[in-house]
Amino acid sequence: MQRRKVKVMGTIMMVNIFLFIVLEVSRSGGQGKGADSKVHVPSKRFWARLAPSNGFWNREQQKLDLLHNPVVTNSSGGIGVTSDGTLPFDQLPDWLNDTLGQQSCEPDPRVASQLKDYAQLPQRFKDFLTYMRCRSYPMVVDQPHICQDGPYLLLAVKSLAPHFDRRQAIRESWGRAGLLANRTVATVFLLGNATAVDHFPDLSSMLRYESEQHRDILQWDYRDTFFNLTVKEVLFQRWLDTSCPSVRFVFKGDDDVFVNTPRILDFLNGLPPDKARDLFMGDVITNAGPHRDKRVKYFIPESMFVGLYPPYAGGGGYLYSGDLARRIYAACQRVALFPIDDVYTGMCLRKLGLAPEKHKGFRTFDIEEKLRGNACVYKALMLVHPRTPQDMIKIWGWLNDPKLTCH
Repeated sequence: MQRRKVKVMGTIMMVNIFLFIVLEVSRSGGQGKGADSKVHVPSKRFWARLAPSNGFWNREQQKLDLLHNPVVTNSSGGIGVTSDGTLPFDQLPDWLNDTLGQQSCEPDPRVASQLKDYAQLPQRFKDFLTYMRCRSYPMVVDQPHICQDGPYLLLAVKSLAPHFDRRQAIRESWGRAGLLANRTVATVFLLGNATAVDHFPDLSSMLRYESEQHRDILQWDYRDTFFNLTVKEVLFQRWLDTSCPSVRFVFKGDDDVFVNTPRILDFLNGLPPDKARDLFMGDVITNAGPHRDKRVKYFIPESMFVGLYPPYAGGGGYLYSGDLARRIYAACQRVALFPIDDVYTGMCLRKLGLAPEKHKGFRTFDIEEKLRGNACVYKALMLVHPRTPQDMIKIWGWLNDPKLTCH
């Protein structure tokens, strides 16, 4: 009996000690001994209202980030209002015809009033900005057979309609489709429309003949300009996602580069599976920002973009996995179009929390002049830019010479 009383008293004491601790913690606001017992209410809101950027592209991206932000998006898929009952921006990005299901690609005249220096911008900027909402264009030439057997490596080459000689040189050299080193290699050339507006002659009948002969041209009905290379990128990503989902690896580059395809295959064959999944490799540029000199080809005005670019691989050519290609396509639906395509791809990678990997085998700014005639130098590299069609055939011949020995 006495033992039971002691046990009960011990239990009561433990309960009292526990209640005392709970009361003390709650009284001090959980801040420990000596803390102020008053509850502190912040005088300012924790979440500050997002201020629109000075750059037009940055503002459009902010809208797009808001559209896809689950914290501020309500259960019906709309945008939530701020505490004062207003939207963080005056309007949502209705230029996203892919994301919002719109198919119209008419010019948007409202853009002219949204950039203070719009009237002074070069025409290429006005064209890009007024059609910035357009991501969908009809495909006029497709090659459904290209990916029927799921190629190991797809070589996707950005080209212009008049560049017949470059495409043919690639077919006869590094872009030769078929079985190479026991791996299936396929090649496609990516084209838009070379129009009279840009002073191109009518080459449609020649292009039709070329396509029938080689069955490796993908063409879309949009104006093929430097600033529309981003459109070409997005359209190719969609084609890859829908028509070539089983491809293992993709090389994407320009039609004035030389690519050591066997060297690339050797590299891929030795790649561990865990590294292959997120592979995105090339000649990477970091800590770069827009050129503000109007005389430079890559000039971007402050009214259009502010800030630094993410790390990106030079557009001369880069290598990535088919697995990552599908994720890039999804990420790019959440990135506003930007007029420089390799920078845009870097932006899409950043959306995935990834960055391209630099590889010294990619020489998009060429090699030393004294080394350009050395076959063994090319044998060790993956890409060299720029090279003429004649250079491509010559170098390919060097590398396939059975007498070539390199130490």
